[in-house]
Amino acid sequence: MELSRTTEPGATDTGTVSERTERRAGPVRGSSKVTVAVPTLAAGEVLEACLRALESQSVDEFEVVVIDNSGSGRVKASSPRVRVIANNHNVGFGAAVNQAFLSSAAPYLATLNDDAVADPRWLETLVADAEAHPRAGMFASEVRLAGTGRLDSAGMLIASDGSSKQRGHEALPALLANAKEALLPSGSAALYRRAMLDEIGLFDESFFLYCEDTDLGLRARWAGWECRYVPGAVVEHRYSHSAGRATPLKAYYVERNRLYTIVKNFPAPMLWGAPFASVARYIWHVAALASGRGKAAEFRQAGYAAALLPFLVIRANLAALFRLPALLAERRRIRAKRRISAAEFRALLQRHSITVRQVAAL
Repeated sequence: MELSRTTEPGATDTGTVSERTERRAGPVRGSSKVTVAVPTLAAGEVLEACLRALESQSVDEFEVVVIDNSGSGRVKASSPRVRVIANNHNVGFGAAVNQAFLSSAAPYLATLNDDAVADPRWLETLVADAEAHPRAGMFASEVRLAGTGRLDSAGMLIASDGSSKQRGHEALPALLANAKEALLPSGSAALYRRAMLDEIGLFDESFFLYCEDTDLGLRARWAGWECRYVPGAVVEHRYSHSAGRATPLKAYYVERNRLYTIVKNFPAPMLWGAPFASVARYIWHVAALASGRGKAAEFRQAGYAAALLPFLVIRANLAALFRLPALLAERRRIRAKRRISAAEFRALLQRHSITVRQVAAL
């Protein structure tokens, strides 16, 4: 299968990645019920295992779009069901998924990390729940930590400073078997309804990596869409295999994109309170670091100096400040489409909250 390119070598183009894809993608595929978007950087055996599991799905009306962000063009279609979009460089997770969505006409879009292996009934279970609940626009999988029998995520939780974390991380799946509502899904393995995405927009490509699923989920919630957790839609996930566990790059993007998310989505009282919650989280990070727990400790164990973290926080805040006019414009657009009140939104976040102390300890 010949690989398509978002931008031809040596050519210049303007607009977002998704806009360029829409112009270049050619005919939109319309025969599938679900388009599964699999962004990849590493490819290799991990991606092959992911695609083999998708070939074993119990349903047939779906296609797989692998978005090769490696810039090498080495990813090949493994079967007629698979299409490949090859980018000249890493365009980021959200932009890659947007490319798949814009080249498809399927009523559902699924996202799947390349280091995730789906159970044979994964898509069947998700789609059945979606068909039974038309008011829901997002569906969270039962994502398990590979080889442990424990959860990676059963949807996402959010803290008062905008930090988002996996619900049920490292818990036994049975503990959340009856928790059918979620705030929003983890983009590592999720199903989205096209009608919802047509209404609220796609992933925000300015995020590049991390938190774009949180932003999308909160925008959907403002617009009145529900999110379902679907026990039995099982995916085995090698946590952070693709993007790495704790690096300066990850720390920077997570902190910057947290700020992007709250400026766009938090009601004013929560937005003004977020800086104080952030300071509290930083203090708990220091405490967790001293006891060898949490992401700050993991950062140091990976060989990076803990003293680098404050500089990454400052850099993230400066980047958010630089982008503030665009973020405020997005905030106005989100409010213009809202179907729930600020009080209802705050109550929703409270039902699916996590403390900043818990965030620091994870």
